[in-house]
Amino acid sequence: MLTVHFDSPLSDSERRARLYAGEVFVFSPRAASLALAAFAFEQLREAFQPHDPPLAQHALPVEQFVERFGPAKPRFIHHPRTKVLVRELAAEFGCDLDQTYLDVPRLRGVTSDGYLTSGVGYAHHAHRDTWYAAPLAQLNWWVPLNRFDGPSSLGFLPRYSDTPVINSSREFNYYDWNTVGRKTAASQVSADTRKQPRATEPIDETQQVRVVCEPGGVILFSGALMHITAPNTTGRTRFSLDLRTVNGADLEAGRGMQNLDSAPEGTSLRDFVRGSDGAPMPSELVAKYENVAPRADQVAVFKPENPAPRAA
Repeated sequence: MLTVHFDSPLSDSERRARLYAGEVFVFSPRAASLALAAFAFEQLREAFQPHDPPLAQHALPVEQFVERFGPAKPRFIHHPRTKVLVRELAAEFGCDLDQTYLDVPRLRGVTSDGYLTSGVGYAHHAHRDTWYAAPLAQLNWWVPLNRFDGPSSLGFLPRYSDTPVINSSREFNYYDWNTVGRKTAASQVSADTRKQPRATEPIDETQQVRVVCEPGGVILFSGALMHITAPNTTGRTRFSLDLRTVNGADLEAGRGMQNLDSAPEGTSLRDFVRGSDGAPMPSELVAKYENVAPRADQVAVFKPENPAPRAA
């Protein structure tokens, strides 16, 4: 079962506790989320002009689409205005910026009907972010930039909320991914050959829960929750941005979702900075979580009868 909250009035601490239990929160557009979404879409308009970004795939060869969209992603990430808008978003949702650490927001584009499914347009297979070395306390903020529907949405797989999945995360090294995987995304056009963690047993994708909200709305969920990109069949590219946050007090206390099946090397915590002043994640917290997930020799087989323990 998956519990979904709409425009919940819960405080940030209460909300985090529900998110760590595998629940999902959906919010109508607010001033800060609308401002961030509008700025991101402005970057897309500049990149794809004179074409309407959601329809640009019908006017451009796929190589030209990549040539335009690829540079727009880092340009948005590193723009000074983006950093301000992200902090304002977290503050508007009641996050304590002295305790909230932010990763950079990332632009996503899921094209329609198989036009581009790799590299900068990668349609994510079923996964947990913890397979990619995300901390168990990571929260994902997903913001659509244009209107979309179920066939181009984000899908959740509640069957696996408390069920481990045999997967290849034990072969994934986050620092190698940062050095090679992300940097080569724009070169992956016809096929994506980057080594990514994925399920190595069949996944039942038929019982998906897909949530739709207005552009500038927010879908908030735990990075440890199994999710997937729905295959887009709408005829329009779905653009979105996602932001990841962690709470420092929760990291100190070891709070987060249960680790069911994740065993990567490294941690993404080095990428997070404090919301209030941009200070890096404290080195002692990074060290604490460097290899918090069990290694392959500690979890013989990822099966329901032999789940991995909660993070310490």
